[in-house]
Amino acid sequence: MRHASHPDVVKRLKRAEGHLRTVIAMIGDERPCLDLAQQLQAIENAIVNAKKALIHDHIIHCIEQSIKASGPKRKSALKEFAAIAKYL
Repeated sequence: MRHASHPDVVKRLKRAEGHLRTVIAMIGDERPCLDLAQQLQAIENAIVNAKKALIHDHIIHCIEQSIKASGPKRKSALKEFAAIAKYL
């Protein structure tokens, strides 16, 4: 299912991909560890932000709709929430 946040998530992941390529090249160029660490932090931040956006969007749109339903679908939504919450 496509969510409104997916284009933003893809943009963040592409940013991380670019930073990762930069770090790989920097290692080959024997750049200082401080520079490498800064780039690795940028990669980590981009991935964490992508994950947060994806999970937030899923909770707001998918799980919320299921919770508003009744019966088995509602129970399933609560299980799904518990499963995705571990990634927060």
